[in-house]
Amino acid sequence: MAKKSNRTRTIVVWTIILLLLAGGGAGAYMYRKRDVVITVQTEKALRRNITETVVATGKIQPVLQVVINPEVSGEITDLPVHEGQPVKKGDLLVKIKPDNYVASRNSAEAGYKSAMAGRSQSKAQLEKAEKEYNRNKELMANNLVSASAFLDYETAFEVAKLVYETSTHQTDVAMAALERANDDLSKTTISSPINGVVTKLKSQKGERVVGTAMMAGTEIMTIADLEAMEARVDIGEIDIVLIATNQNAKLEVDSFQDKKFSGVVYELSNAANTTGANTQQEATKFQVKIAIKDKDNFRPGMSVTAYIETRSKSNVVSVPIPSVTTRLPKGSQPANKKPGPGEKVDENEKAGVGNIANLKKKETTVKPVEVVFVMEGETTKMVTVKRGISDDDYVEITEGISEGMTVVSGGYKAINKELEDGKKVKVDNEKHAPKEEKK
Repeated sequence: MAKKSNRTRTIVVWTIILLLLAGGGAGAYMYRKRDVVITVQTEKALRRNITETVVATGKIQPVLQVVINPEVSGEITDLPVHEGQPVKKGDLLVKIKPDNYVASRNSAEAGYKSAMAGRSQSKAQLEKAEKEYNRNKELMANNLVSASAFLDYETAFEVAKLVYETSTHQTDVAMAALERANDDLSKTTISSPINGVVTKLKSQKGERVVGTAMMAGTEIMTIADLEAMEARVDIGEIDIVLIATNQNAKLEVDSFQDKKFSGVVYELSNAANTTGANTQQEATKFQVKIAIKDKDNFRPGMSVTAYIETRSKSNVVSVPIPSVTTRLPKGSQPANKKPGPGEKVDENEKAGVGNIANLKKKETTVKPVEVVFVMEGETTKMVTVKRGISDDDYVEITEGISEGMTVVSGGYKAINKELEDGKKVKVDNEKHAPKEEKK
């Protein structure tokens, strides 16, 4: 009897434990199923003035700068400037040893003088031959000289003309050689072509430099006019169609963190600059030049960020940028979603057969749309919208939202994941959203 009583007691205990576990599981299930209230922040849709901007980065550069390259080769014998020194147009920058060019000029001068003497001699011979020809021509007319003798004088006159013409050409050649020699000699002295500052000095006194007339020689220095500066920024191919000349821009230069400068777009490149061709990092950029209106202690090569004002609209209905998210349209479901209880399943789909093209078409039919969650009492309503231009904080709504509607503006997780049509929420506008929710 005692064994039977113990067995009965054990069964009762296990029954109670199982009932408790079942009750706990049911309670947890009911807890999970209850409607959890989401805390959000709201803001009214109001009319605002919106200016759209395109952001680009680049460098500060002088509008006018000249790289000094020699056109003749030789040793630098004088370099009276240093980096950072202001210079005026015509100031001496570089002198190259002129000895070889002086000798070449003297040789060319001697050749020119020799050619001039030869031309004078041939001219005298031509004048003599012409007089002999004219005299014998009269004699020939009176039959006082034979035809063969007259022919000799005529031939001599023609030869004298050709010799004089040749000597004239030789004189021209010699003159050109002398001018070239003088030009080469003058190029041993380089003067500043503009008013500016020596921003870069690459050579030193005593160095040998190479110069040619057909290509750039040794880079000696760079002269820049720092009074007129510009920002040269790179714009992607998607945004370049929004950029036009005379658009205003705000500039942030890294070296002047507490200042903002104003500028205006004045030049756009027509040809793209492609980097990383045939790689995953391939990028197509267009250079845009922005004239800087404000003056400061700018230096070539400073990093700059430009905010170019492309489009602007006044008095348009707008909402905070975080308010707009994407959802599938009402009544739709994601592709390949498993059917719920009571939903019919196509036999072909169940068997894994059917028209593959139709299945792919079915999967891509439904596309997400842009929506905003509007407050209706204590719940939210999902409204499909169309957006226009935007600035840093607000986006224009062209369809779907009217002025004065209260929209959900935060938090980030609620808008992008948790909120649904008819979802119950709690508004707490005193709660500050984390930084990542404001992006």
